[in-house]
Amino acid sequence: MSEELQKRFYQFAMDVRNLCAIAGKEWINHEYVKQLLRSSASIGANYIEASDPLGKADENMKLKIARREAKESVFWLKLLLIPADDHLISERNRLINQSIQLTKILSAILLKRS
Repeated sequence: MSEELQKRFYQFAMDVRNLCAIAGKEWINHEYVKQLLRSSASIGANYIEASDPLGKADENMKLKIARREAKESVFWLKLLLIPADDHLISERNRLINQSIQLTKILSAILLKRS
């Protein structure tokens, strides 16, 4: 597995965490933030697990889970209530785009493996 991708997944989870630290203060975001933090961190965690030597079927399953978590992250990011702050709105949009890119990368990896 690519160390560069691992770093990218880690950075995505950290950027989501930083956004949630600010946006999570709104009571309505409580559950969205919990779900978003889980899904964004699970992308990298499942990618790392896919590198364990447990066989191709297990690797593919972990990559599919990582892709699903990237898709879920888009959903939770869209639901997150962001105050009228151009910087925070821009950061959320950047993270949505980043999550879509991560989904495409994982899809390409899976397609190449089949």
